[in-house]
Amino acid sequence: MKYALVTGASRGIGRAVSVKLASMGFNILINYTSNDQKAEETLAMVREAGSDGELMKFDVSNAEDTADAIRKWQESHPGEYVDVLVNNAGIRRDNLLIFMEKDDWNRVLQITLDGFYNVTKALLQPMLIHKHGRIINMASVSGLMGLPGQTNYSAAKGAIIATTKALAQEIGKKKVTVNAIAPGFVKTDMVEGLDEAELKKQIPLNRFGEPEEIAALVGFLASEDAAYITGQCISINGGLYT
Repeated sequence: MKYALVTGASRGIGRAVSVKLASMGFNILINYTSNDQKAEETLAMVREAGSDGELMKFDVSNAEDTADAIRKWQESHPGEYVDVLVNNAGIRRDNLLIFMEKDDWNRVLQITLDGFYNVTKALLQPMLIHKHGRIINMASVSGLMGLPGQTNYSAAKGAIIATTKALAQEIGKKKVTVNAIAPGFVKTDMVEGLDEAELKKQIPLNRFGEPEEIAALVGFLASEDAAYITGQCISINGGLYT
């Protein structure tokens, strides 16, 4: 049995990634924080894709809750391990820095960076022991070029790109790869409130991306075809920033 854990999997890119990996034969551990109905919908879609999954409700930014949830899963699945981890959980709390509240700065970094640490740390040792694993981190065009009104989000996603490169060097000898994906504007609730018509003018392909297009790249990076790719940040943005 092959297992993949996808954080922030109840909707958007996380849901599309869960369905894609399910179609590749992975059992999906669907992490989410609060929306039970949306998580159940993702699980139903995973089953429609021909696989199965489990719901794992915990806040990735909470170290104790994360460690406890993963420990309980490991204890109930002796001899098995998660060999694909997709660190997808994230939020936006946009504002100009001069008006940004400290909590809005902290929450964005906590979910993205503390979440990366908490989940990856808990799952890393079994990957190294088995000498096989895929860690795929969801970055953003905002982390590459910086976007006004997103100093917190740009900081978090830029750091994810840097930590991807560092961790890839630490564990490459154990045949565990670490890569990041930097989407541009994708049709999910994460772009609510943005002016799509105006933003499309900046994109050479003249459209927002679809979650399934991001999921296809995740599927490739999770596959054996990508075994020689590590430490990379791959942009998928319609030509917005190249």
